[in-house]
Amino acid sequence: MISIMNFGIGNLASIKNIIKKVGGKSQLVSTPEEIQQATKLILPGVGHFAKAMDKIDASGLKESLNQKVLEEKIPIMGICLGMQLMTKHSEEGDRDGFGWIDANTIKFQFEDHDIKVPHMGWNEITFKKPNIFSEAYPETSRFYFVHSYRVMCENSNDILTTSHYGGLEFHCGYQKDNIIGVQFHPEKSHKFGMAWMKSFLEWNP
Repeated sequence: MISIMNFGIGNLASIKNIIKKVGGKSQLVSTPEEIQQATKLILPGVGHFAKAMDKIDASGLKESLNQKVLEEKIPIMGICLGMQLMTKHSEEGDRDGFGWIDANTIKFQFEDHDIKVPHMGWNEITFKKPNIFSEAYPETSRFYFVHSYRVMCENSNDILTTSHYGGLEFHCGYQKDNIIGVQFHPEKSHKFGMAWMKSFLEWNP
C-alpha cells in the first residue's frame, strides 16, 4: 500500500489512477496518525514552493515525516514540487525545504528570451547510475515536464537522472538511500510513467 500525502497541492487522482493501473494500491494520508502507519510514501506537489512549505508547517506533519523518512527510512518519492520540497532551499519564495537531500532549487534563467519558461512538454532523460528504475528502460525514455525551477544536487552520487532544456543540463531525478525525487510527472507520462511507478512499487532500498 502506497500512502500519498494530501496537502492539497498535488494531482492526487492521476497518481492514484496510475498506481492502480500497474497493480498497486494507494490511500491518501493527511494526519500524523496516518503517516505513522505508512510503509511507502509519495510526496506530490504542484504550485509555489514557499506556499507549499507554509502549508506543511501549518499542518504539523513535518515532525512525523522526518521520523518516517530519516529514522525509520521508509521509501519515499517526491514528484515535481514534491521533489523540490525535499531539497535544502528554493529560490521560489526564498524558503528552506525539508533538507533531506543536499540540493537546491533554482529558477530557469536564459539570456535567450525565445526559450520559454516554464519548461513544458515531453523530454528525454539520461540515467546516471544503475538501479531498479534504470532497469525498466532498456531504450530511450521520455517523460512529461512542467516546471519553472530546477534542482541541482551538490553530491554527484545522489544524481539519478538528468535532462536538458535550452542547452542547460539539470538534475531531473535524485536518489539517496530510501529517498527518491523526480521533476517529471510519471502520472502524465503514459507507458514510461507506468514503468516508473511499477518500479517504485517494487523498490525496496
